[in-house]
Amino acid sequence: MKILIAGYGSIGRRHMRNLLALGERDIVLFRSRRSTLPEDEIAGFPVETDLQSALAHKPQAVVISNPTALHLDVAIPAAEAGCHILMEKPVSHSLDRLDTLQTALDQSGSKLLVGFQLRFHPTLRKAAELLASGTIGRPLAARAHWGEYLPNWHPWEDYRQGYAARADLGGGVVLTLTHPFDYLRWLLGETRVEWAAGGSLGLGLDVEDTAEIGLRFDSGAVGSVHLDYLQQPPTHTLEIIGSQGTLRWDNATAVLSLFQAGQEDWQTFAAPEGFERNWLFMEETKHFLAVARGEIEPLCTLHDGVRALELALAARQMITGA
Repeated sequence: MKILIAGYGSIGRRHMRNLLALGERDIVLFRSRRSTLPEDEIAGFPVETDLQSALAHKPQAVVISNPTALHLDVAIPAAEAGCHILMEKPVSHSLDRLDTLQTALDQSGSKLLVGFQLRFHPTLRKAAELLASGTIGRPLAARAHWGEYLPNWHPWEDYRQGYAARADLGGGVVLTLTHPFDYLRWLLGETRVEWAAGGSLGLGLDVEDTAEIGLRFDSGAVGSVHLDYLQQPPTHTLEIIGSQGTLRWDNATAVLSLFQAGQEDWQTFAAPEGFERNWLFMEETKHFLAVARGEIEPLCTLHDGVRALELALAARQMITGA
């Protein structure tokens, strides 16, 4: 399968490595050549700096891993060309042109998978299973907390120049750390933003680095999301309180803990032996290749990506007023 990778920053390089590990070698790159990463790993692969020249290679699949604000500039022409698409999250920095992308997908028959890789996390999937079976009763409240010090993300570059810190590239903590909006919808159903507060509190950026967000689910449950670029050490946890128990998930250990009413001890579920972060991306890539071969439907659709973006934008508007 011929695959085009659009963008060769850190996530583009990860996708490249994973595709190669899965035996895919017919790879073309479309890039600006502004990445600060070394280029030795892509030596010998075709590189284009013009999108139409890249699409002229006739890829069957496109991986969109350029900055958020540039996603649709690649996605819409790729969908019109009939390519299947793996699009990094969030799907864009605004809702503009997402209907155009959906129309292009509908007309060409292309499939799109949004890269919320936590949908492939083994213990989050276990949480979904337990919730669906009513193990903790009716979910009443949920709390997601994700804080991670931005300067440590890509130590080889100035964090202030990366997409996550720049408004013009679709940055800010609410858009960049948008995973909780997706996995809370996946686990607990539709939700809306009731309130949000935050701002640029610690790093002096022109985007928000901290956010506290309140949610109300259609089921009646309430929830909150904390996001920041400041916390050391990094912390990413989820707690779901039900009428008959509690679930707690810790990204650092990949452990899901379950307490059921009437029991004395917590029960724990661990990830498979050898699990590490790239496992999520590998599973996502395997799933995408199966989608591109027409074997399965995308686990996380454009609609899912748009709903997560709508929640993030609603929260950001309340925080920034823009």
